Amino acid sequence: MRVLIIAIGWLLAITAGAAELTDTTGTQEVYSSLPELLADTVVAEPEKPKKMGLIKRIIRGFDRLDERYIEPQHYVFAAMLQTTYNYERYWLRGGDQSLSFKPDRNLRIGPYAGWKWVFLGYTFELGNLNFGGGRREFDFSVYSSQIGIDLFYRRTGQDYKLRHVNFGDTDMSALEDQPFDGIEVGITGANVYYIFNHGKFSYPAAFSQSTIQKISCGSWLAGVGYTRHSLTFDSDQLQDLIDSKLGNQTIPVDSGLRFDEVRHYDLSISGGYAYNWVFAKNWLFGSSLQMALGYKRSYGDMMNDERGGFTFKNMNIDGIGRFGLVYNNMRWYAGASAIVHTYNYSMSRFRTNNTFGSLNVYIGCNFGLKKKYRKKS
Repeated sequence: MRVLIIAIGWLLAITAGAAELTDTTGTQEVYSSLPELLADTVVAEPEKPKKMGLIKRIIRGFDRLDERYIEPQHYVFAAMLQTTYNYERYWLRGGDQSLSFKPDRNLRIGPYAGWKWVFLGYTFELGNLNFGGGRREFDFSVYSSQIGIDLFYRRTGQDYKLRHVNFGDTDMSALEDQPFDGIEVGITGANVYYIFNHGKFSYPAAFSQSTIQKISCGSWLAGVGYTRHSLTFDSDQLQDLIDSKLGNQTIPVDSGLRFDEVRHYDLSISGGYAYNWVFAKNWLFGSSLQMALGYKRSYGDMMNDERGGFTFKNMNIDGIGRFGLVYNNMRWYAGASAIVHTYNYSMSRFRTNNTFGSLNVYIGCNFGLKKKYRKKS
């Protein structure tokens, strides 16, 4: 009805104008004036809002989520204190001989600070506060609803012990749990992963405490990673230890284990699944399992080897597991998380596996309330 009334009004206006013009100027001017009359009756359209820049749209898209499932972060800054229990095992095999090294479990503690997506921290071993020796770890993480980035740097001390020694039929139990400082390990790397169901599933809710998962939900994950391992090994020191513990028995270390240093470079693609279980208000148990197919390239400096070392290229399967228990009421949070990595490298006369992980227990708070939440508080 409203459209009909407007149309009739336009028609009457045009007719009146046409009659007036016909009396004064004739028919020709009526038709030439119709477009102007129509233009005067058209309501001007409101100005369209300016388009958001491409980069700004992409950045905002990183944190687009469904608030029925996820409560977004209300604060800008975070502070946290974390203690870490580390686990590490290095396994070496050359020929028919195999060794495993593992340090005593140690307690580390350190502060962390967060700003929006970025979370930065440093942990150090209790009893070794000079930062110059012992084990060192540095972690840098960026989390959003869609994408996560982890950068890590780890350097061991010289506190390994021989845990298992297998030299065929010979009884090597005298070497078990013997201190061995002839091995040093370092790892540096980065992982980038994409969360497919990022609108409803919050990976940061379980592992960075920056959002709150309201309803249980899961998501597939996919990512890429790059890792560099370095292993320095003193096989002469191992031979001296064997000779001192076994007396008159002479058992030479296999040539496959006689190297000064091995460096592993690993480029991988990974896939897996993660699930957040909300079993009570503000409580969450999260788990994530990923398998990685890695392309490995390794270099070793063999002792007494005129060929100048060895190289090998191969593909191996690695794994990453994450588990987290969190209480988060947005202002305060506390919880525990466990992370386990395993890397495999192999060739015909030398194989190695490195498994390491950590159990983190933390407590922290968020502060610096965002503007849009100040009125609600």
